[in-house]
Amino acid sequence: MKTRKIPMRKCVACQEMKAKKELTRIVRSPEGEVSVDMSGKKSGRGAYLCHEPSCIEQAKKKKVLESHLKTKIPADLFEQLEKGSHTS
Repeated sequence: MKTRKIPMRKCVACQEMKAKKELTRIVRSPEGEVSVDMSGKKSGRGAYLCHEPSCIEQAKKKKVLESHLKTKIPADLFEQLEKGSHTS
């Protein structure tokens, strides 16, 4: 049986390479709307973030997502990420 290649992505906060399924994708749509992409297939510019609360806090503090997505990040997006990190 052939082994499948696991897609790897880098967390924008801690810079660690992890399997794509272990990260959360935040996407800026062509219209400029920023949202959490649970499917990983929305069109637009994406940035990946660990589920770790420390990575979410670091991204918020250092404005890492703002620089990667080149737009302002709404505060409620970080609240949504923090709630999602506790469930997994």
